[in-house]
Amino acid sequence: MKFHEPRNLALLNAGIISGVYAFLFFLTILLIDPHSFSHPGTFLALFISLLLLFSISYFIFRFTLERFIYSKIRLIYKSIHLVKAGKKEKATQMMDSHMIEHVQEEVAQWETEKVKEIEQLKQLELYRRDFIGNVSHELKTPLFNIQGYVETLLDGGLEDPTINREYLKRTDKSIDRLIKIVEDLDEISLLESGQIKLKPAYFDVVSLTREVVESMEMKAQKHNIRITLKDPGKPIFVSADKEKIRQVLTNIIDNSIRYGKKEGGNTKITFFDMGENILTEITDSGIGIETEDIPRVFERFYRTGQGRAATKKGKGLGLAIVKHIIEAHEQTINIRSTIGVGTTFGFTLKKQ
Repeated sequence: MKFHEPRNLALLNAGIISGVYAFLFFLTILLIDPHSFSHPGTFLALFISLLLLFSISYFIFRFTLERFIYSKIRLIYKSIHLVKAGKKEKATQMMDSHMIEHVQEEVAQWETEKVKEIEQLKQLELYRRDFIGNVSHELKTPLFNIQGYVETLLDGGLEDPTINREYLKRTDKSIDRLIKIVEDLDEISLLESGQIKLKPAYFDVVSLTREVVESMEMKAQKHNIRITLKDPGKPIFVSADKEKIRQVLTNIIDNSIRYGKKEGGNTKITFFDMGENILTEITDSGIGIETEDIPRVFERFYRTGQGRAATKKGKGLGLAIVKHIIEAHEQTINIRSTIGVGTTFGFTLKKQ
């Protein structure tokens, strides 16, 4: 018997009181008049008094528990359940006889959820501070460059044909960088809010990858990196937004070139049939990523310590965009990396 119901608690207490009464009754008779045990009226009186005492105790305890204690627990439980269900959602769970057990479970679960929420809020606050700091850093560089070029031109450089055109070109590049940062941030916001509508189509992902590789050959050669496409020998058709996937491939391959090994580096692209999906893996032979940095690689403006040391280029938005595009396709992207060996990015697409 589980004593978490008013009925069972009342039965328990009434039974204890009745047992104590019976013990004292027999003890009293034994001390005062032991011969009374042979009289049938003694046991009849004991039975009747026990029955009355048990009944009265039971109803008193049950009434007290339900009226003054259990009803309060009911209100607490109802409040907890309604808060958890939300203001717009009505609590569907009935207030049954297992109220105390339910309250204990609900409170324990609620406590766990609130602890998790607090930890998440702390992480979000940390992320917010990092994000604001990173945004400030990324915007400062082109803005200070523009300011320096303009001040030089205003101080007389505008009349100097040896520098005026060159400084205007540099200013134009810095402005383009600012515009690109704003455009990328805007794209991420639209992807997060679901406002960008994908245009799904059937296309050969191998052919698309080959186009991206060809468009990046000059940049790869400049960094002494060789891009190897492991051709499966046949088309692999997937269902996705072709231009968005082109952007994904471009960003990841560009990332592999930027952080690849400077001499004799290699970027390898491989396709795997995963049943309903196609897995595309892009592996570089670069500097690698520390284990503690891997969970944050897809954050906006985040660059690892190794990445910052290797290059000052890049806005730290490319991989954030990649992640949002893949998730918008309801697919997954993962990363594995070893310091000094290289990094592999893998993402799935629905196979056609």
